[in-house]
Amino acid sequence: MEILWHRRDLRVSDNAALSSCERALPVFVLDNDILEHGSPPRVSFLLDALRALRDDYRALGGEIVVRHGDPRDVLPRLADEYDASVRWNRDYSGLARERDKEVRTALEEEDIEVYDHKDAVLHEPDEIFTNAGDPYSVYTYYHRKWEERDKNEPYQKPEEVAKTEKEGEIPTLDALGFDTPDADVPDAGTEEARRLLDEFLSEDVYEYAESRDYPERRCTSRLSPHLKYGTIGVREVWKATEEAKEKAEGEEERESVEEFQAQLAWREFYTQVLYHNPSVVTENYKEYENDINWRNDEEKIEAWKRGETGYPIVDAGMRQLREEAFVHNRVRMIAASFLTKDILADWRVGYDWYRRRLVDHETANDNGGWQWAASTGTDAQPYFRIFNPMTQGERYDPDAEYIKEYVPELRDVPAEKIHGWHELNDKERDELAPEYPAPIVDHSVRREAALEMFEKARGEDDA
Repeated sequence: MEILWHRRDLRVSDNAALSSCERALPVFVLDNDILEHGSPPRVSFLLDALRALRDDYRALGGEIVVRHGDPRDVLPRLADEYDASVRWNRDYSGLARERDKEVRTALEEEDIEVYDHKDAVLHEPDEIFTNAGDPYSVYTYYHRKWEERDKNEPYQKPEEVAKTEKEGEIPTLDALGFDTPDADVPDAGTEEARRLLDEFLSEDVYEYAESRDYPERRCTSRLSPHLKYGTIGVREVWKATEEAKEKAEGEEERESVEEFQAQLAWREFYTQVLYHNPSVVTENYKEYENDINWRNDEEKIEAWKRGETGYPIVDAGMRQLREEAFVHNRVRMIAASFLTKDILADWRVGYDWYRRRLVDHETANDNGGWQWAASTGTDAQPYFRIFNPMTQGERYDPDAEYIKEYVPELRDVPAEKIHGWHELNDKERDELAPEYPAPIVDHSVRREAALEMFEKARGEDDA
């Protein structure tokens, strides 16, 4: 018998470690060291995914064993009880790698065989390097090699698993010390992930390249939390997109599918960055000659968190985050740019807020995105390219449909007034939407301040 230690692979299909088992006893350990970094939306999604996984194992005649404790203690005890080896699928963050190293040591000290498998990515962080043998720091070059590499086929679902009468009771959020989420957390489980994938690939994927930056068009897959927790396998997603590409009518539709596939490459690029540079979770990837003098004005940061900055597209995104534990990707970039380049706040403030609020928070992706916006990361936005939040809103939400959905104070305001909110005087604002705030900063002034801040960090004023 083999114990399959589930972590970020909460599915029975396309699961590398599970497919390698002759007779798997599935186990999930609620690890306090991991839960310490959790949040109500993510833990809620996790528990829902566990319930769906339990149903899938019961359909195979088995049961998942759920324990709450330290895997360094839990797994050796279970392996001894069942005279079993232990298998798991590899994870790549610094925290996960350290945990896995310690669990492996604890098992091997008891002469228990341990096996790990490649599963969460199509290409692991040590598979694709530059010609000099270094990890990539520029996505474009990484993507070229990533795209050329062969991708594995999905793994088959087992026909049966080990029988056990030990049922793993799945605890409530409250029992784990988490509050009920303020946001509407999406459904978890493989069935829901496949529904989203099928729905997206039936039509939207063929407009993805053109429409993905426009939040009101809803032309995104919403698969991010499912890839984060592995309720669907990345090989299954890749194969489905390849099949969609074969059905494409014309080159534009094919390229649109490839644009979506490129998002999988971004995910693995940032996984490589984190794997080879674990310090990026708390430190700038890019080194400047001097420290960046972030201002971290608490009053303005709190206004950003509440979605009350007086910049409509920013506020819509922050309120979507609060309501749905999700933000459209273009709006994530706009809100991140506003925090770091208009409020002049440290990217770590925003990263931590999103980490606690997003259901799809994934360390590698989110850290990469925040450092890109802050001009401190690998392949980052140059410091002198600063998003204008009003121009971004007008370009990507021209009729203000997205803004009006999440900022009800502006629902009766014409779109041109919303996009020109910064140009109105106080009387005009009070007449149009008295409950919506005036801008908390002047973008043109803050843009110059941001440029000066980064030029000082670069040492350009030292002479």
